[in-house]
Amino acid sequence: MQRAGYEFDVLPPNVEEPTEAVDGNIRHFVQNVAWIKAAAVAPKVKDGVIIAADSVSWIDNQVVGKPTDRADAHRIIKSFSGRTHELWTGVCCWLASSNVQFQWQECSTVAMKALSDAEIEQYLDTRQWEGCSGAYAIDERNDPYLTVTRGSVTNVIGLPMESLADNFQLMMKFV
Repeated sequence: MQRAGYEFDVLPPNVEEPTEAVDGNIRHFVQNVAWIKAAAVAPKVKDGVIIAADSVSWIDNQVVGKPTDRADAHRIIKSFSGRTHELWTGVCCWLASSNVQFQWQECSTVAMKALSDAEIEQYLDTRQWEGCSGAYAIDERNDPYLTVTRGSVTNVIGLPMESLADNFQLMMKFV
């Protein structure tokens, strides 16, 4: 957001996030978590726009969230190795002054190259996986392990900037 020229404050929502998609509905899952985050922050904001998002990996009809530790990160990356998965983000924009909310979900498809155990361990040594859904952080330029085959790289990073700009303009027309 900073690179896009937005001024903002970060207000952590400090909420417990669910870990499973009810009835396998990943759209509802990411949207619900984004809304929970926005609702937790809304009482603290008198004026301005709250932007809350949640991103998770989705493979074999399962939510893949943040790894609990290095061993869990290894397990997750091994399960993605040589496969394609989806990365889903739910976004909630909440206009504090009018209490108007605008929500959407975005999906990107990500292919991970086949990795040996040694390559996985080498990646884990970077600690880039910490706090990241799917146990990875994509490099915006020439990632050696990941390729976004459909959707946007910014979505995989965690906030789909292209649709954020488009949807924010659309939302403002209705306010």
